[in-house]
Amino acid sequence: MTTTKRESKLIDLEALGHAAECLRTLAHPHRLRMVQMLLREEHTVGELAEACAIQSHMASEHLRKMKDRGLLSSRRDGRCTYYTVAEQGLSGIMHCVESRFG
Repeated sequence: MTTTKRESKLIDLEALGHAAECLRTLAHPHRLRMVQMLLREEHTVGELAEACAIQSHMASEHLRKMKDRGLLSSRRDGRCTYYTVAEQGLSGIMHCVESRFG
């Protein structure tokens, strides 16, 4: 069977499965707000929790999920943990969200 030029550009299903998992991780309003903020500058858990009107332990759980997927990174400075975006592709996703819903 020959592969057409159009088919050769398709992403394999395993990679698309990983993409779907990342998108499912982002599919929450608080997580999207956090990513939106983190694309602008780093923030602490407390700052992100306040912006989402949730408790810090809930914000920490959202951040942990995104960090586990490789979407975010963190650094400690004394007692504070600062989060930043690790996956630069998030800016394109947020641009799409902001264009459509913002």
